[in-house]
Amino acid sequence: MNIVIAGDGEVGFHLAKMLHDENHSITIVDPHEDLLKMLEAQTDLLTITGDSTSLSILNDAKVRKADLLISVLHDEKTNILTCALGKQLGAKRTIARISNTEYLTPVNREIFKNFGIDELVCPESIAADEIIALLKQTAATEIFNFSHGRLSLFLIRLEENAPVINKTLNDIASEFSQLDFRAVAIHRNSRTIIPRGNDRFLTNDLAYVITKPDGIATLLKLGGKQWFEISDIMIVGGGRIGRKTAGRLEKNMRIKLIEFNKERCMRLADELEDTLVINGDARDISLLENEGISTTDAFIAVTDNSETNIITCLHATMLGVKRSIALVENIEYIDIAQKIGIHTIINKKLITASYIARFTMDAEVTSIKCLSGINAEVFEFVAKSNSAVTKKLISKLEVPAGAIIGGIVRGKNSYIATGDFQIEENDKVVVFSLPEAISKVGRLFH
Repeated sequence: MNIVIAGDGEVGFHLAKMLHDENHSITIVDPHEDLLKMLEAQTDLLTITGDSTSLSILNDAKVRKADLLISVLHDEKTNILTCALGKQLGAKRTIARISNTEYLTPVNREIFKNFGIDELVCPESIAADEIIALLKQTAATEIFNFSHGRLSLFLIRLEENAPVINKTLNDIASEFSQLDFRAVAIHRNSRTIIPRGNDRFLTNDLAYVITKPDGIATLLKLGGKQWFEISDIMIVGGGRIGRKTAGRLEKNMRIKLIEFNKERCMRLADELEDTLVINGDARDISLLENEGISTTDAFIAVTDNSETNIITCLHATMLGVKRSIALVENIEYIDIAQKIGIHTIINKKLITASYIARFTMDAEVTSIKCLSGINAEVFEFVAKSNSAVTKKLISKLEVPAGAIIGGIVRGKNSYIATGDFQIEENDKVVVFSLPEAISKVGRLFH
């Protein structure tokens, strides 16, 4: 696929590197010459320095031949104009990053389609959705639902008290005649393992598990986790994510929002009806103590500064908060942040990549999740008529070594993948894959 990416920093670069690994032809347009030189030194991507709203720049990027034009600059107006111009010049499909959630209503989406913008992605809105889902399922470090929750991906950190410690997958299978979940990956010492029958779970492993709704209780029990109710929340950062999260939760929970900027505090106080807005520096432990951190159930740090979010979450955990969620924009920090005790990491680059990557696949993909902390993705593929995946039992399929089938949704029913299961046309199939296996997995479904 010929893909043109317009960006102004890390989001565009991350997308370009990720998609380049999947053998697409990528051209990246960015106004920062120094950053592009650094990217050229690391990859063989075609780069063009300039303004993506310039017709001459878009022509230089051969946007007329583009199967997909992606505009992910920080300024949404630039993204909208870039995609509208690109469509007029011949781009087959366009995706624009936006920040205004008003644009996401069905009526407004149709207006943007008439402008030539096929898809809108709002990382802040998706981040708020992920945070709210995590607050509902408090025992998991990360959770992602497929087919409206008929299958879910759970990430659980295994501590010393977890009953599965030192047990193999075969041991667990022999103890339970019918398992409604399946481990699809273990992340250990910065390395990702696709588990087989003789692999053991160890203390501090991050276990990625596909589960049916009926399997959640047993899964959490084996992982040594307990669900707890959240009613008191402290949010640090009154930007778009903090504001959206508070606005959606304030009717049902007690929310305190700490924001350093006084003018923004005034605007938040007018907009949020039932949230207590506090002007202050959340890095000040005495402020946290005075505002009742000891009785807070969840602490969410979503300022524009990753270091501030990490530090304040560590303070909150140290002071007894059961759940901490940090927005960490520097991808290199994610693994460290997880190791030092922050419960959950949110990253807008990965959120944006998750949304966009599905449009670059030859096979039909209804959902995709780029995972935080590991270089891997989870897909929900649709099995097409006469595709290779429908012609043999799972045990007979040539699934590449870096991938594993976790579960299947057929109509209203869901199934955990076993070797004797036969995938049928129109089944939705959840697959965990390392980067090197993605293109091979896609061919099974195409």
